[in-house]
Amino acid sequence: MKSMRLDRFLTSQNAATRREAKELCRAGLVRVNGEPVRDASMNIDPAADMVLLRGVPVEFKEHLYVMLNKPQGVICATEDGRHQTVLDLVPPELYRRGMAPAGRLDIDTEGFVLLTDDGDFAHRMLSPKHHVPKTYQAVLEHPISSEEIKVFCGGIVLSDGTKCLPAQCRIVQEGDNPLAEVVLYEGKYHQIKRMFEAVGNHVERLKRIKIGELELDPNLLPGECREMLHKECGLILGSNLSQK
Repeated sequence: MKSMRLDRFLTSQNAATRREAKELCRAGLVRVNGEPVRDASMNIDPAADMVLLRGVPVEFKEHLYVMLNKPQGVICATEDGRHQTVLDLVPPELYRRGMAPAGRLDIDTEGFVLLTDDGDFAHRMLSPKHHVPKTYQAVLEHPISSEEIKVFCGGIVLSDGTKCLPAQCRIVQEGDNPLAEVVLYEGKYHQIKRMFEAVGNHVERLKRIKIGELELDPNLLPGECREMLHKECGLILGSNLSQK
């Protein structure tokens, strides 16, 4: 692990602003390995040195991973002049500089969005060669036949001639407006909506419920988020984060 200035360390962990870090050091409220540090520009090893702020350990996390239950009407962007963004829903204690959504959901699609400042993790999650599955639930306008479901499994062709990778599709709730579960291994523009349109159906509501093997936390209400555990990140990529 590379060394890091103490004030930058405190800022990166959302413990203080750069200015506050300097003031806290001058006030003797910051200790490194048990010794008070007055100079905020001192270099430390974040992975090895113990930093205390007002007597409380500041745990080092190189990156932050946040699970968000995106509601309808919110866009997957870092900033926008007209709409609320997913970052607007992140509380200060979970926000990191450089944080962005790993992938996108349409403005009217709800569900699991992963936010992180780890660009490498996001790239691997979205890379076509890794084929990380994303699972969705779609409320349909009318019932779908078993033959139409087979079309999904074989790789459906969209109205513009685009051939999709084989996808999994099953009905989890029958009725006039059935609930279908679809697993994709790629991410094309409005893909699920266009796939159902290709078989003469219409998606009335769409929600992403799972990325890789990690399900959206059922305790998260729309608009709520929480920090993800290290092992949960491994469930997304199918391997431990240390295997970068």
